[in-house]
This record gives sequence, structure tokens and C-alpha cells, in this order.
Amino acid sequence: MHFISQELEDYIEQHSEKEPALLAALNKETYQKILLPRMLSGHFQGRVLSMLSKLIRPVNILEIGTYTGYSALCLCEGMQENGTLHTIDIKEELVDFQRKHFDKSPWGKQISQYLGEAINIIPTLDMKFDLVFIDADKENYLNYFELIVPKMNKGGIILSDNVLWSGKVLEPLNPKDLSTKILLEYNNLLANDPRVETVLLPIRDGLTVSRVL
Repeated sequence: MHFISQELEDYIEQHSEKEPALLAALNKETYQKILLPRMLSGHFQGRVLSMLSKLIRPVNILEIGTYTGYSALCLCEGMQENGTLHTIDIKEELVDFQRKHFDKSPWGKQISQYLGEAINIIPTLDMKFDLVFIDADKENYLNYFELIVPKMNKGGIILSDNVLWSGKVLEPLNPKDLSTKILLEYNNLLANDPRVETVLLPIRDGLTVSRVL
């Protein structure tokens, strides 16, 4: 998922906002204890998420795909004082790990965790969102988008991660590769859907910013 040299990535991190100590500890513990630590947003993308949230100043945030909670805490940095973050994941074994780090943050009481299939949980959330971060199973990106758009406030932002899929979006499609097939459809949808305006940023594995019109 790296499209520029490690030297350039290091330079970018060195000239971006420093990683907060709480997130550095979460990053380290994820690599020590959790499978597939490369799924973590990490320092640079985390600072991008934080900056976007601070610019948006959301009241209600939805995250689809919690993993160990790194990106959730980044998004909370820009949340308004009365705000809430709702984060969904299917991995029961990560719930306590997430909560431990959430409760070390200033936003522990404002973060609600949901365990299960996001497709089933999203329709039960009776609120409007200002900011959504999609970073879960790629096969459901189209479904998540259709469930989310009606729940967005006008001008709200939908962030979609991994939309370049390690460059597979440019390779000949393997008919058995459902994730890449769906991501190609998803990227085309975001580029052409009249309900949103979209820019695809070449950040890490691709991050799309879509503004709801």
C-alpha cells in the first residue's frame, strides 16, 4: 500500500504534526499484541484524519471498522464538546482492547462501541452524522455508502479508506477478486454520484473525501 519511497514517507512524518503520546502507545501495543497491525491508520494518516476532523468540527461521527481504535481517537480530536463517536466492528476479541485506550483519552464517555455487522447496525442509529469514516470490509463499501448518505447532514463528509487497494485498481481484474471489483465500482460511484462531490487523495492506500450536497 506504499506508493512513495520510505525515505519520502519518513520526511512527510517528520514535517507533519507529531503523533500524540496516547496514540504512539496504542500504535506500539497494536504491533506487539494484535494480528495484522498494518491495518492501523498510523502516524501520518492519523494526523490527516485529525486535521480533517478539526476542520469539520463534527458533532456526531460514525466509524465503520474500529480495529484497535487508533483512527477513532484521531477523529475525536476535532469533535465538538458535546459530540459523540459511534464505532462499529465485528471482532469481539478487540472490544476490551479498544475500550482500554478509549478510556485513557479525554473522550472515553463520548465513544460508543457496537459489535456486529455494520449493515445491520447502521439502520438502528437514530441520528444525523457530520463525519463518517469507512474502513471495513471492501465488499460492502457500496452498501455502506447507500445506508449512510440518508443519515448525513448537508455538507457532511464521508471518508473512505483503502480506495487504491495497493494499486490493484489499475491492474487487470481477476474475476475472483470481489474486493477489487467492488472498489472499482465504488470509486466510479463516488466520482459520478450527484449526491456528493469527491476528491481521491493518494494518502497511504488511498483516502477519498466526499462532501454530501
